[in-house]
Amino acid sequence: MKIASVKANNRRHAFEVTCVKGEFVFPYEKADPQPGKDDPIVELFIDPESASEGFRYVLASGADGCVLLDWVLDYSEEPGSMRDLLLHNLTVQALDRLEATRISKREIIRRLGISPAQFYRLIDPTNYRKSVDKMLSLLQVLGCEVDLAVRDRRSA
Repeated sequence: MKIASVKANNRRHAFEVTCVKGEFVFPYEKADPQPGKDDPIVELFIDPESASEGFRYVLASGADGCVLLDWVLDYSEEPGSMRDLLLHNLTVQALDRLEATRISKREIIRRLGISPAQFYRLIDPTNYRKSVDKMLSLLQVLGCEVDLAVRDRRSA
């Protein structure tokens, strides 16, 4: 996903980032180095080296920083990126269990009722088009029990 635009809002002390998923705010205090009144931003641009998935800024002192879109979405707790993070964590756990299991991949594929191509897409950590349901099924076949905990953020 690419950044469409980025602006520095000194009144809010935050970067305003626009992408396909919407408009998001990323506070200066989360950036490194931190822009401030004594060291303002003199240059701000979408970074082509990150395939437009991040932006760079230069401060008056000459220090420069980079912020990736993933950091902005994570800070904003954008639901799609939270789902992707959950899928990634489930996939990493499944890959760890796959290495440790004695069950053959062919048997796992048979138990899941999917094709080999679907299986390899399922265990691909970069594939976010899979379902959480299928990942839970895979983990069950691998002998895992997955507990989903729902907590109030304020008490966590």
